[in-house]
Amino acid sequence: MFATKGYATHAVDQPLKPFSFERRDPTPNDVQIDILFCGVCHSDLHIARNEWGGTVYPCVPGHEIVGRVVKTGRAVKKFKEGDLAAVGCMVDSCRTCADCEEGFEQFCDHMTLTYNSPDKHTGGVTYGGYSKSIVVDQDFVLRLPENLDLAAAAPLLCAGITTYSPMRHVKVGQGKKIGVVGLGGLGHMAVKFGNAFGAHVVLFTTSPGKMADGKRLGAHEVVVSKDEEAVKKHTSSFDFIIDTVSARHDVNVYLDLLKHDGTLTLVGIPPELTVAPFALIRRRRSLMGSLIGGIAETQEMLDFCAERGIVCDVEVIAMSQINEAYERVLKSDVKYRFVIEMGRE
Repeated sequence: MFATKGYATHAVDQPLKPFSFERRDPTPNDVQIDILFCGVCHSDLHIARNEWGGTVYPCVPGHEIVGRVVKTGRAVKKFKEGDLAAVGCMVDSCRTCADCEEGFEQFCDHMTLTYNSPDKHTGGVTYGGYSKSIVVDQDFVLRLPENLDLAAAAPLLCAGITTYSPMRHVKVGQGKKIGVVGLGGLGHMAVKFGNAFGAHVVLFTTSPGKMADGKRLGAHEVVVSKDEEAVKKHTSSFDFIIDTVSARHDVNVYLDLLKHDGTLTLVGIPPELTVAPFALIRRRRSLMGSLIGGIAETQEMLDFCAERGIVCDVEVIAMSQINEAYERVLKSDVKYRFVIEMGRE
């Protein structure tokens, strides 16, 4: 074991504060990474404050990790010292179930999350990227293309793959009309990917002030979702809609905008969901959920971003600013993702 430092919360009602802890020394298949940047996901806040239940304290959040390899185990073939590397939402899985064998490690019942999961190596729980270093099995470490801005690439490990994966699954591309609900950390990436895939992108936002930003990011049309008449003009016209909103809202409004055989995918996690059956039945519409992506697909996404010059819009902060950042996340006061620069005090 070796000592490292990070930020942790020790109880549901406590702020994050400096925390010293130990990481395992690399086993033969491990990669040790010095963390340079870590994105701040809204789920970090949910878990730190035990809003989804099951948080084990102390909790070190962070699953949008970019860094540089400083040490490798003797069996590691994929990375060498000095390489750029990235780690997303998971650091292990069973490797043998049907999901894992198909490259869908994110659906494995025994998938190990980057933080707040049982750690088979230490017997405790995993600690995430709000820290100086991390040790991960090489099979769950991603290659980070050299031409990507490191800070702006970090949120691709969650916000990027969360929106990329369902779009690839339903084959978003030329000739397709897609909708993006919400322009936050997830939504702004969905707009960028939809545009890059060649689709006609319509953004739905509750904030009129985000209309110009939506166009700048690649939306062809922006609709203020509180304007019922403007929304109704798109009835039965979409091939695909991705809903990134985690606040309570009426999903049936967007189901009604799908054409026959259209799909609405949820990637936001609202506290509850009520679906009108006829909204689905009348036009053979589908309601689908999606969760990040497998390791191979995440690497594909990073390579696609490198080819197209796609990164997240970020605000870089020091680790000491994390509690302020959490409060600003709750107010949607960020365009569009906070990223912690680990070397900045």
